[in-house]
Amino acid sequence: MSPSPAKEHTAPDRRCILIIATVASFLTPFMSSSINIALPAIGAEFATDAILLGWVQTAYLLASAICLVPFGRLADIQGMKKIFLTGITIFTLSTILCAFSPSVQALVVIRMAQGVGTAMTAVTAVAVLTAVFPAGERGRVLGINVAAVYTGLSMGPFLGGVLTQHFGWRSIFLTVVPLGLLAVALTLRARGEWSTPRDEPFDRTGSVVYGATLLALMYGLTLLPEVAGFVLIAVGVVGIFFFVWWESHTESPILQVRLFFENHVFTFSNLAALINYSATFAVGFLLSLYLQFNRGLDPQAAGLILLAQPVVQTLISPAAGRLSDRVEPRIVSSVGMAISAVGLAMLTALTEETPFPYILLSLVILGTGYALFSSPNTNAIMSSVEKRYYGVASATLATSRQVGMMLSMGIVMMIFSVVIGRVAITPAEHAPLLESTALAFMLFAALCVVGVFFSLARGRVREDPHRT
Repeated sequence: MSPSPAKEHTAPDRRCILIIATVASFLTPFMSSSINIALPAIGAEFATDAILLGWVQTAYLLASAICLVPFGRLADIQGMKKIFLTGITIFTLSTILCAFSPSVQALVVIRMAQGVGTAMTAVTAVAVLTAVFPAGERGRVLGINVAAVYTGLSMGPFLGGVLTQHFGWRSIFLTVVPLGLLAVALTLRARGEWSTPRDEPFDRTGSVVYGATLLALMYGLTLLPEVAGFVLIAVGVVGIFFFVWWESHTESPILQVRLFFENHVFTFSNLAALINYSATFAVGFLLSLYLQFNRGLDPQAAGLILLAQPVVQTLISPAAGRLSDRVEPRIVSSVGMAISAVGLAMLTALTEETPFPYILLSLVILGTGYALFSSPNTNAIMSSVEKRYYGVASATLATSRQVGMMLSMGIVMMIFSVVIGRVAITPAEHAPLLESTALAFMLFAALCVVGVFFSLARGRVREDPHRT
């Protein structure tokens, strides 16, 4: 027997893969949540305005969202392990460069590279877990994966605050580098292949149209209410229709659009994810600015308050994942979405004198809802497709998440543009900042209410055992 077939059939190391996926799933949310705390310090060092400051996060999310679907397809064609290794390497190298950024413009550009690396790891982490673990263990493993995300979110605000206050914001990036190198090393030594590469063409046209569409929509949002903003959004909408048409007619699409037309569970679960992340991601960004500018807290104190939400998410996520193995995911997810709406509605009442226990309670409620939504929703999406579509399904889920995050920041930046304008946030701008924050939370709460109906509309993931 030749050595290549033996290598091809080498069983993947499930434990090692779980560790690698867990480390990767921890890194990016830790980075995002810790950078939220550091944004006021970054703005002060570079004397930048609120909108450009928002681009430090948005550029990362935009690059990631643009690359997710194309790299999900490449992972199916070239193999998940190759794409993951390349992605975690790009992420680690760009993280080092971020620490030495000479200007906010340079930081924004390097954050885009970091987003590309994140996209390559995000599309493979969930897909490989779904592929190598049996269906009966899937909810538990995905729950662990989501818990890693929330652990990163939990540690980010506190450690980000401590690092920013005592060592400067650049130390946040340097702290992440060892974990990135660990993930690279573990991937190189992990035995077995994570998936079987397929000899199929790659849809370059679809990838370009997809990326240009997202770029037009996002940049258009930040330019509103200028005419150019409306023009770009219109171009983006046309791009969506052209992309769907192209993907329906090309031989080897980057996105199986027929999944959306034929699989209601898949479609509505992704829409629910898009809405949920659109409504919740910018909470940390807004509260970081509110707590430090409006309430005068230092980064460490602000980080401690923001810790409440992700800690609750971390504690509840594994149980929510296991629950979705027994109870219909749409029920658990819909309840979680409704609870999130309550937490967001509470945050609309923020003033300059709002008691801190009230803010903490709002974050605990929001974290509970988010945890109940995320793990069951992920389980529903990955369980609704055939194994050969795991890479595409994982990429689509990650795209819904990243586009949702991007839209969340886009909504905030649009509000900032209208209410505050392109000026640095100063004591004179505290009132407009508070007004912007309240308006954003109103819109986010309304989005979650709409999201409940999309979550319920997905239908059953499992067949009714009592039905003949």
